[in-house]
Amino acid sequence: MKRDKVLHIITVSFVINHFFGKQFFYLKNESGNEYHLGCTSSKEFFELSNELEYIPFEVEITRSISPLKDVKAIIRIYQYIKRNNITKVVGHTPKGGMVAMIASFFANISDRIYFRHGIIYETSSGAKRILLKNIDKLTGFFASKVVCVSQSVKDISEKDKLNNPAKNVILGLGTCNGIDTENKFNPSKTDAASLNMLRSKYAISRDDKIVGYVGRLVKDKGIDDLIQAWEIVKLNYSNAKLLLVGPIEQRDSISDYSKNKISEDPSIIFTDFVIDASQYFSLMDIFVLPTYREGFPTVALEASSMNLPVIITKATGCTESILVNKTGSFITHEPIDIANKILYYLQNDGVALKHGKRGRLFVQENFEQTKIWKLISEILKI
Repeated sequence: MKRDKVLHIITVSFVINHFFGKQFFYLKNESGNEYHLGCTSSKEFFELSNELEYIPFEVEITRSISPLKDVKAIIRIYQYIKRNNITKVVGHTPKGGMVAMIASFFANISDRIYFRHGIIYETSSGAKRILLKNIDKLTGFFASKVVCVSQSVKDISEKDKLNNPAKNVILGLGTCNGIDTENKFNPSKTDAASLNMLRSKYAISRDDKIVGYVGRLVKDKGIDDLIQAWEIVKLNYSNAKLLLVGPIEQRDSISDYSKNKISEDPSIIFTDFVIDASQYFSLMDIFVLPTYREGFPTVALEASSMNLPVIITKATGCTESILVNKTGSFITHEPIDIANKILYYLQNDGVALKHGKRGRLFVQENFEQTKIWKLISEILKI
């Protein structure tokens, strides 16, 4: 059997656990393939390479528009493909996908797979929107196959003619990697000692009710709306705390008001960047994602797998991540609506518990990672 050398390209190491986890280990046992991962250099990028079994390839790929750096990245990827006899290339996100698809096209790679993790221009307007849409069209043109991470993304891809619709595929009901429901996101396997250490570190008592968020703290994720909603929640629920797990980024920056509240409000816990956020879900009673733009919100599946009710907007892909009024609730971006849905779950423990348990079953049945990995092996053959 022919063994392939597969090169994945991403922009930042923050996404590695979400996009891949133990995927390479599983696929290597299935196919014997060799897996390479190209990414902008960082400490965790190299630290994770042994644990997740990929060969690291350092290449600077900016998330912002930078023509000179993009050309340099394309050349570096092209050279790496040739030097290492890469046979298949997989690009993730608009910028990682663009440089990967162009480089692999000119390197004569026949299997060029682009994972469209979302619609990047959804929240843009004017010239910027046109530019971002054309970048995605360019990437779709050079790709031989486009994996849409949700039906919503596929629908928009076809409506906006981002590529030949015959190239589009979806893995099951969606997502790019699935969820480790057996070990990593299994509430019955929470380490009590580690959990107590986190409670002590962040001064969380047993009586506190924790509303959690995991991800980048940026405007597109609705963090400004959430901070305003929190002002309402804390007035009505004195022992509630808001746990924000993730970094505050300068790109698509949240407001100064939100930054000040996060740093000064004793009811808000801010962790900054953490390599593995899985254990933090065990601190939470409710999960909230007031996002404006997604492809498929993997983090919502992670929360559901940890028996948490999920409060989420109807942004692209989000409508497929919960069963409404069974595993969670939809919200608008209005702070009062976000606050009311949070307060509903805080005041109705039984409903929150029921929705959380149904959510875990929903994820186990449809998004368990080995089921998705099997589809990756069968449909994409990588």
